[in-house]
Amino acid sequence: MAHIHLPEGVPGIRGPMLISPETTTPLRELAEILLRGPSTLTAAEREMIATYVSSENDCYYCQHSHGAAAAEHLGGDYALIDQIKRDFGAAPVSEKLKGLLAIAGKVQKGGKHVTTEDVERARQQGATDKEIHDTVLIAAAFCMYNRYVDGLATWQPRDAEVYREIGLRVVNHGYTASGWQKPVSAAAK
Repeated sequence: MAHIHLPEGVPGIRGPMLISPETTTPLRELAEILLRGPSTLTAAEREMIATYVSSENDCYYCQHSHGAAAAEHLGGDYALIDQIKRDFGAAPVSEKLKGLLAIAGKVQKGGKHVTTEDVERARQQGATDKEIHDTVLIAAAFCMYNRYVDGLATWQPRDAEVYREIGLRVVNHGYTASGWQKPVSAAAK
């Protein structure tokens, strides 16, 4: 049960966003820019960074909704997303992404955990300063989003189909399009 009264049937971050419109717009715009805006990192890679950080923070809603978005960007490769959460070092992704995920994991623990060696290793694997910047910002933002979701004890359904629906909605419409606030399908409640 949520710590505050939230709209019924609206999972995760979407519930609190409905009761705080003045903060909803900037939060949604930040997610849109970070995860879907122009970048040399693909939308799938950026969603994988968000997923990994959310998994490390044990935020069920965020790791599964962003994991679903990443998987749907990859044509439905949910097994890859699960592998990244378990052990990204063994996942079949680029060495550059592994370097960026390592940095994201350090940010999740605390910004001062990122070392010069971590950054240099990512650079040696092909990461640009902008990609390193964006990884740190995605990781930091998702620590905030995860704490927003979990700090209010929002409803976080356990049905994988709910997250597939959310992932498809994000891939097709983004984070700022209307429809993000729609309740999940009745079968998932």
